[in-house]
Amino acid sequence: MTLSFFDQFMSPTCLGIPLIYIALAFPWALWPSPSNRWLNNRLVTIQGWFINRFTQQLLLPLNLGGHKWALIFTSLMVFLLSLNLLGLLPYTFTPTTQLSLNMGLAVPFWLATVIIGMRNQPTAALGHLLPEGTPTPLIPILIIIETISLFIRPLALGVRLTANLTAGHLLIQLIATAAFVLLPMMPAVAILTATVLFLLTLLEIAVAMIQAYVFVLLLSLYLQENV
Repeated sequence: MTLSFFDQFMSPTCLGIPLIYIALAFPWALWPSPSNRWLNNRLVTIQGWFINRFTQQLLLPLNLGGHKWALIFTSLMVFLLSLNLLGLLPYTFTPTTQLSLNMGLAVPFWLATVIIGMRNQPTAALGHLLPEGTPTPLIPILIIIETISLFIRPLALGVRLTANLTAGHLLIQLIATAAFVLLPMMPAVAILTATVLFLLTLLEIAVAMIQAYVFVLLLSLYLQENV
């Protein structure tokens, strides 16, 4: 029983082909493409409103140099949001519960922000490693600490997304199993457990949306430090 709880995080295969590739490509098929009509349908209108609001909120702390990243960050947000929400459906696989995938997204974007900072303003980028007014004896220690904290950023991005989604999926499966087991023995307790499961599912929908937003927001803040 203990091992079966973690089977949902294994990448499924069909005829030896990993289905994670289909799971990664499927979200883009659900987003409608804009048309040339004067009036769009409700789905496209809501999609455009959501993307515009998110882009405006994302670009608030960024200067003009970071506005060119709006398309990349918006696409990443839509991609992560779709993967997280689709993973809450029954009999589906959530690719963002894999640390390798999240690190594959976090490391290149983080490294791009660092390279941009080193190229455009190397003095200011290196200045983040040593706060102003630091006593001379503490300079070597602070440089080491700030360097470690800089390289931990992509790891924190990937682990945060993986841990939150993994914990939520495990908790949902545990409560669902408890409700199923208690149903023939204690129906009243089972109904109460099912109610808790429903509320937890609503919470996980919010967590899936928040974690996708936090991932992109932290990347935008890292970019702001380097542009």
